[in-house]
Amino acid sequence: MAYEDLRGKVVLITGASRGLGKSMAIEFSRYGARVAANYNNSLEQARFLKEGNPGIEIFRADVSDREQVRKMVSDIISKMGRIDVLINNAGIWKLQSFEEFDESAFERMWRVNLLGAIYTTLEVLPYMKKNGGSIVNIASNAGIGTAANGTTLYAITKASLIMLTKRLAFELGKYGIRVNAIAPGWIETDLTIGGKSMDEISQLESSFRSRSELNTIGSPEDVSRLAVYLGSDYSRFMTGQVIVIDGGRVDNLTHSI
Repeated sequence: MAYEDLRGKVVLITGASRGLGKSMAIEFSRYGARVAANYNNSLEQARFLKEGNPGIEIFRADVSDREQVRKMVSDIISKMGRIDVLINNAGIWKLQSFEEFDESAFERMWRVNLLGAIYTTLEVLPYMKKNGGSIVNIASNAGIGTAANGTTLYAITKASLIMLTKRLAFELGKYGIRVNAIAPGWIETDLTIGGKSMDEISQLESSFRSRSELNTIGSPEDVSRLAVYLGSDYSRFMTGQVIVIDGGRVDNLTHSI
C-alpha cells in the first residue's frame, strides 16, 4: 500500500522525539508527509530526529500548557501552512496502587494525557475545519480494562481519552474530520524498558508474551503503521473507532480473543 495521498500533507505529532511518537514521525515521513514533531524536554533527541529525516520539523511545547500549545500551532501554520492530521501521542504514566494515591502524579498524568489532547485539538481545529482531516488519539488498552497491577489511575486518564475520541467523532464529522483512537498494549520503547536491567527487561518480555494469544510483544512500528493508515484516506470511512493493538491480551477485563 503506497499511501500516495499523504504526500504534501502536514502531520502534527505530539511527544514525537522518542518512543511511539518518534516511530510515527519517521513512518509518516517515509510516505511523503511533512511532519511537525512536537517535543518538550528532549531537545537533543528532537534535533537528531530532524537531522535524519528532511521532511520533519521540530516544535517545542508542553502540551499541558494551552498557551504553549497555541504558540506551537501558530508557529506550525506559519512555517508549514496547514495541519491535515493530528496525532495526540504525548503521554506519561506512573504505576501505583489506588491506595497509594499520589495527587500530584495523577494531576500531571491527567494534564498531559487528557488535557494535552484537548488543548492541541482545540488549537488545531480552526485550521483543520477548512479542509477536513484526521485526528488519532493514542490511548491504551489500560483505558479499556487491563488487569495489570498499578494501572488504575493511569487507566482513568486513558479511558477519558477514549471517550473524548467518541464524542469528537460525533461533533466534528460535519466538518469532514475523522477521530479515531489506537489502544496499544505493552510496546517495547524507552518509556517501558528505560532504566531497567537486561534481566528485568527479559522478565517483562516473558510476562507480557505469556499474556498474549500471539505469544509476542509489540514494537513501535506496529503502532506507527496503524497510525499512518488512520491518518490517510485509506481509512476515509472510519471514525469514532478505538482499535486495540495488543497481540490478543488475555488479562483484559472487557475484551479477549
